[in-house]
Amino acid sequence: MPDLSVIVITYNEERNIERCLESVRWADEIIVVDSFSRDRTIEIARRFTEKIIQHEYGGDIPQRERGFATAKGDWLLYIDADEEVTPDLRDAIVKAATSDSTKDGFYVLRKVQILGQWVFHGGWYPDYTFRLFRKDRYRAEHAEVHGGFTVDGEKGTLAGCLLHYTYDSIEQYLDKMNAYTSLAVSNKLKDNPQLRASPLRLVSSPLSHLLRKFFSNKGYKDGTLGFVLACLNAIYTLALYSKVWEYRWRQREGKGVFPPITNKELSAIHRI
Repeated sequence: MPDLSVIVITYNEERNIERCLESVRWADEIIVVDSFSRDRTIEIARRFTEKIIQHEYGGDIPQRERGFATAKGDWLLYIDADEEVTPDLRDAIVKAATSDSTKDGFYVLRKVQILGQWVFHGGWYPDYTFRLFRKDRYRAEHAEVHGGFTVDGEKGTLAGCLLHYTYDSIEQYLDKMNAYTSLAVSNKLKDNPQLRASPLRLVSSPLSHLLRKFFSNKGYKDGTLGFVLACLNAIYTLALYSKVWEYRWRQREGKGVFPPITNKELSAIHRI
């Protein structure tokens, strides 16, 4: 039977890590890659595994790959500390890893909880994410934020669901949004080195996101939360293109300090 290694990256996740690791304790191996947490994350994690790596954070992809490099399993599953594998998904993972299937990797369906409410519209659901794959077949898709992994072989989709207990508060959303939009500037400039943020884009893009999330993606079916999330998505888009504009303005004028747009730059600021 092929072994399965589960890799989890953490930083100050004492509120989530027990639920997460409890949901995968059936795996052959659990590896936690921690960015020097200052809370009880490591203490709690040691109840489930002794395979804990601590390394300065430089982005999700490099941090996960540190775990992949030490994994002994033929199959790799990665999840975040605020996620939980359901029993149905567990059974599907075990079946996929032990079958004679020719598939090299699998998508899983993720369900998101925000402010204690499951969200089923507004583009949040269904959300398929590629999480299970053969160790000798995967390759990384590098990006400063929202990167991932893939395989060049055949892919499948698993039954069951991965639960994502994401934002507990609007404050937490805005805090993460600040970091994500900064990193997304790097992604945007990499994809389009000539990108500019004109006044028209600064107006039209947030507005179109608001209308699409609330009406086209039926965010209104999630009630007031759906409206709030659509508005926050518009703010996210405005913040992103405002930062693109600022970056280009500083390039052109040669004024002030460039805003941080990489994980390395943000980590340096947080250390200060």
